Amino acid sequence: MIQHPPGTEHEMNSGLPQDSHESHGIEFLVEDVPFELADAEALGSWIERVIDVHEYELVQLTYIFCSDEYLHRVNVEYLDHDTYTDVITFDNADDADIIEGDIFISVERVRENAQQLGVAFIDELHRVMIHGVLHLLGYADKDLISQTAMRAKEDYCLSLRTF
Repeated sequence: MIQHPPGTEHEMNSGLPQDSHESHGIEFLVEDVPFELADAEALGSWIERVIDVHEYELVQLTYIFCSDEYLHRVNVEYLDHDTYTDVITFDNADDADIIEGDIFISVERVRENAQQLGVAFIDELHRVMIHGVLHLLGYADKDLISQTAMRAKEDYCLSLRTF
């Protein structure tokens, strides 16, 4: 898990987001990429259910959907990683049983991964969205064993979708 630097959200969001939806203490923002999130209300309910199953309290969760370049800049500036990725999670919670964080997702990278894996874009998007939540819940994916456990947990969480 990564601690989000203070004030980072405001520094990275130069101006108003292109699109915004809020549900259940979960906010969905779009930056610098044409993207419209379908079923925001259902997604919020699903994510909240996953958090509840793990007995955490949701305070605030913000998803920022963006381009590869935007996420690359975040990765370089805040994590000192000069690589492209599909998701970066920042944990802003002070307490262990609280969910408060920001999850940045490259829509372009998710679309490319879905094509390479031969899965529907929406399924890959949901997997990446819940992957970020799982990091906030304390799951890691730095080695093969934890990656395998993370994938199994993603599958379980995906099975909780009712839409």
